[in-house]
Amino acid sequence: MMVVYQRISKAEVRVDGEVTAQIGRGALLLVGISNDDDSQTVRWMAQKAAGLRVHEDQGGKLNLSLADIGGEILAVSQFTLLGDCRKGKRPSFTTAAPPEKAEPLFVQFVEFLRSEGVRVQTGVFGAHMEVSLVNDGPVTLIIESPRASTAQNRGVSSESEAGFLPADF
Repeated sequence: MMVVYQRISKAEVRVDGEVTAQIGRGALLLVGISNDDDSQTVRWMAQKAAGLRVHEDQGGKLNLSLADIGGEILAVSQFTLLGDCRKGKRPSFTTAAPPEKAEPLFVQFVEFLRSEGVRVQTGVFGAHMEVSLVNDGPVTLIIESPRASTAQNRGVSSESEAGFLPADF
């Protein structure tokens, strides 16, 4: 699983010219769900994203979380984050979960974010969306689940090849 976390002062999603979601200060999360992801993965990612201390305190240090600032999240499912561009000129999306798996996990991710006490709005799963934002800072981070980042760093393609145990979470 991969999440692009963008600290924003405002963001919105439009589908067919209509605003379907809109937030003020907080974070825009672009969410990519892979074939290997499960409820444990999305819970970990939600806790990580909700708790990141990347908002400035009075001293200008990145020291506050979304809860600390009363911030919101706009979560947008985006399978293209998992596009592998290492070979050729056309990305491969073979590691991205198919919609029938990704959508329920995306819904769980949003529920887990809300359980962390953060107000969340979402894009429209599977729709062609226009996402606009004002990036604050700019602050943009890429968060990968422990399984994804370790497997990628070792150059292996599956969790079993990377030697993962549930304790890695």
